[in-house]
This record gives sequence, structure tokens and C-alpha cells, in this order.
Amino acid sequence: MSTNNTMLLNQPEEGYRYNSDTLLLYDFIKSFNPKGSLLDVGCGCGILGLLLKRDFPTLDVHLLDIQEQNYLLSRNNAEQNSIAIESFTCNDYLITKFEDKFDFIVSNPPFYHTGVVKSTNLSLSISRHSSYLPFDKFAHKVTKTLSNKGYFCFCYDAKQLDILMCELLANKLNVEDICFVYPKVDKEASLVLIRARKNSKTLCKIHPPIFMYENENFSTKVQSIFAHSQTKSYTCNHLL
Repeated sequence: MSTNNTMLLNQPEEGYRYNSDTLLLYDFIKSFNPKGSLLDVGCGCGILGLLLKRDFPTLDVHLLDIQEQNYLLSRNNAEQNSIAIESFTCNDYLITKFEDKFDFIVSNPPFYHTGVVKSTNLSLSISRHSSYLPFDKFAHKVTKTLSNKGYFCFCYDAKQLDILMCELLANKLNVEDICFVYPKVDKEASLVLIRARKNSKTLCKIHPPIFMYENENFSTKVQSIFAHSQTKSYTCNHLL
């Protein structure tokens, strides 16, 4: 069980391990005070949904991942941190049927594009490569499983913004908030954080940029996000 409000997270020795992208996305979503029901697609070890449930206890959080290892890790991490999750699902999101629609769908999806060589580790490939969850099919499924005026919050490769905007609009998901993340001030954006809303006509708000590093250290903004998340990881391979 966690102590001192620190969230302890089992991570696989081999396979996908969460990174700063998820923590930046968590902070982005948190700023909108999510309410109602929330589905985390591709939850991995459960970090995003667990952090949001910790900060917003009235949220009904559902975790889904296609990989059994991640399904088991997320269940274990929820139990270890005494966080009540509404449901855990081990299945392909694109073919999963849901009884009810969600007010929020959140995700740090696989976004390595076609030209990137896939890892020989299948678990890593599934977690990183967009061929396992093509964005056009993802956006189509999201709009089918969101409630009217529901929100889709996610992060993605900033260089693929044109594809994202095209597919979101095609599926009646209007981008209301967008934030670009840069490695440093003089570098190109590497990540984009997006909040889209179903059947919305609100104009897009472009948030101040986030810079990961100032000189050779994490920026003050990023340090504050890491500090608020209060996560600590350790390797655990006994679940499978």
C-alpha cells in the first residue's frame, strides 16, 4: 500500500514503461476538472486513470488495455494504492462493446508512424506503433463511445497534427484546447496535447507552450508536474 500520498506503480522489466508524456497529459486533463465517467484507452500500468481518480474521487474511471500484462498490472496498481476503479477490460478497444457512453475518453495512444522500425519486443511495438491503433479508426470509435458533448483528451506526435485535425473533424470531434510541448526553446515541438469535444462549435484555445528543459535541467513547469504526480515506479514480474 502506498504511503505519504506517493503512488507506487508496478512496471514491467520488459515492455512499455510510462514516461513524461503521460504525466504531461495527466496535468493537462487535470486542469479541466473532469467529471462523470472516464475511459482510459491503452491504460498500460494504469497510471493516467489512477492519478485522475486519486485527484477526482467522484470520477467513474474505467481502464482498458489490449495486453494481458498491462491489464494485470493496472488491477494490481489500483489495489496497491487503494484506488477504486469501476472496471478493468482486457480487449481491443476498436471491437469492444460498452453498455454506456463515456463523458471523457483519455489516452496516450501508440503514435509511432509507419516509417519507424518496430521493436522486436511485441509488447513495446503494440504500445508504441500506430499500426496497432490507427488514428482514423481510433477517432471513429471514440465518437461512437462518447456521450454527446463528451471530451476526448490525448497526446500525440506533434508532426502528425494535420492527420489528427482531419480525422477529428471528420468524426465531429472539435478541438477546443491544444498545447504544444518542446524539448527546448530552440527546438521543434515534439508532442501535442489535445482536448476535443463531440459536437462542439467552440473556437480552439491554444495554451502556452511547455518546454521540457531549461539549459540541461527540467523546466520549472515540468518539475512542478512531476512533483504533483507523486509517482514512484518499481519492477515487478510476478503477475504473469
